[in-house]
Amino acid sequence: MRIEISEGVADVRLNRADKRNALDPAMFAALVRAGERLKTEPGLRAVVLSGEGPDFCAGLDFAAFQAMRSGGRITADVDLPPATGPAKATGQRAAYVWTELPVPVIAAITGHALGGGLQVALGADIRIVAADAKLSVLEIKWGLIPDMTGTQVLPELVGRDVAKELTFTGRIVSGAEAVSLGLATRVADDPRAEALELARSIAGRSPDAVRAAKRLLDLPRDHEAGFAAEQREITALIGSPNQVEAVTASFEKRAPRFTDPT
Repeated sequence: MRIEISEGVADVRLNRADKRNALDPAMFAALVRAGERLKTEPGLRAVVLSGEGPDFCAGLDFAAFQAMRSGGRITADVDLPPATGPAKATGQRAAYVWTELPVPVIAAITGHALGGGLQVALGADIRIVAADAKLSVLEIKWGLIPDMTGTQVLPELVGRDVAKELTFTGRIVSGAEAVSLGLATRVADDPRAEALELARSIAGRSPDAVRAAKRLLDLPRDHEAGFAAEQREITALIGSPNQVEAVTASFEKRAPRFTDPT
């Protein structure tokens, strides 16, 4: 992660461009630690979250899917201080820490924001996207569910029916469609430049009023119960026969052969 702070605005970038900013143990840890650092940053007024290179974040690193074939989770190896909020699992913390920041967070999305990458973006307050960006709740491709707070956050943004359609199918939507669905806030030719301009505008407002507004607008539903339910479901799925088959078929470029539940 790269963090540059100027005049109350933190410019935060996922910095693994050669891997499309994919999520590996180091990236998970960096996301959490960056967010935790910014929670107490003096004089902070707003945050812009983006990715180095053409992509925001293409989701889990392929090594994670290889580990899942034997029931493993790469996040199990991430060393972090104990969680204090409702998000307990490492992946959940990597997304939810941006919601927990006391100041507005604006995600600038170009290229791919897939699976876990999209869930990180959902932790932001505002999402500015390129019209041709590609967003997807992609976990179903791998026989999984969104387990980084997505099942709880997504319905609040797009409605329950659209959230189900996106989650059940894993279809990729453009930035323009994402705005029409409520998944993103607005389209821009240069999302990062526009996000920085918006952040500077917010930074010029009363910080007390901005923080109070975020607290009120984020008054939560029972996230703790929902996040815990996510973890029960994902734990049962990882390494299960159908989940292994989903990954294997994808790597072998063939149609999966699933077994129906009994």
